[in-house]
Amino acid sequence: MRPWLVLLAAFAGFLPDTAGNATAPQLANSSISRSFLIHERLNSANQWRDHVMVVAHRAGWKVNGVPVRAENSFAAIDHAAASGIEMVELDIRRSKDGVLVIMHDETLDRTTNCQGRVADWTLTALRRCNLVIEGSRQVTEERVATLAEAMLRARGRVLINIDNKLEPEALIEIAALARSLDMADGVLLKLAVWNAERLALAETITRAIGPDVAFMPILADDAVRDPAFIEEVKLTIQPPAAELVHWYRDAGAPITTDGGPLLSPRAQAVAIRNDAHLWINTYPITDRPEGMVAGGRGDYLALSTGRPEDVYGFFIERGVTIIQTDEPDALIAWLENQGLRRPYALTQ
Repeated sequence: MRPWLVLLAAFAGFLPDTAGNATAPQLANSSISRSFLIHERLNSANQWRDHVMVVAHRAGWKVNGVPVRAENSFAAIDHAAASGIEMVELDIRRSKDGVLVIMHDETLDRTTNCQGRVADWTLTALRRCNLVIEGSRQVTEERVATLAEAMLRARGRVLINIDNKLEPEALIEIAALARSLDMADGVLLKLAVWNAERLALAETITRAIGPDVAFMPILADDAVRDPAFIEEVKLTIQPPAAELVHWYRDAGAPITTDGGPLLSPRAQAVAIRNDAHLWINTYPITDRPEGMVAGGRGDYLALSTGRPEDVYGFFIERGVTIIQTDEPDALIAWLENQGLRRPYALTQ
């Protein structure tokens, strides 16, 4: 492993847990918010390059490729918090009457026992829709939840990585909601940036949401290949992390051997200079090549070959310190075995 990946970690400062609402489960016997400590590590990349943060895709719904929980569910959020996962990714859409709700697809068909477009249902009507576990179609007791409810469920325990399925400007509304729930440090917002125009939009949005809400760019290597532009992005919006997409669209092609331009030595140097994390997604996309957004090195290559070092280790060697996955439990176990996880110091 490269020497700079083993920097000694240091943390100074704690904040009392402000999650007092009965609908937001608390850290047992602790006066410190774990999500605040996670937020501190998110904003201090260079202090924590020997600790790899784990993000549960759709809140964590699979084990060994099989759905075991409803995606974007409270059950998934609770499991993530209990498992030591740092962030849950939640997908955001809007009901007919304008309420932000948690839903991945444009329609309700795949993930609930209802049918039709989310945007055609009022919140009251959506409350009648039960979440189902994909594959088995097992109906759960959970109903479609609002973003506010999901935020309260996660508050104090895990950060929420927002996958916004709406117009970019909805990020401003989401930030305001987080702030109203005393959760400005509990969410991470993001936007795809691929040219100067998108960077200007990102700058406008970051100014509107305010400096207390974390915001990062999504950079894909079909459009972003120049480290100079990567540095311009980082200097313009000063993000704590950059989510990287390393495309692999041909299942018959060789998998990546170098991580692509976004993980080149120059790109890594930009991240270190700007105290930012590099983030990769190893989860699969339905009916697409394994590891499509990770150069072919995805979760099920890691699990099927029994060589997670060829996936997770490959990216960590190239500077990645945040991994979003469909297999968070397996990833955490491997990271701990490699000495790449550091406990969160919670005081009594």
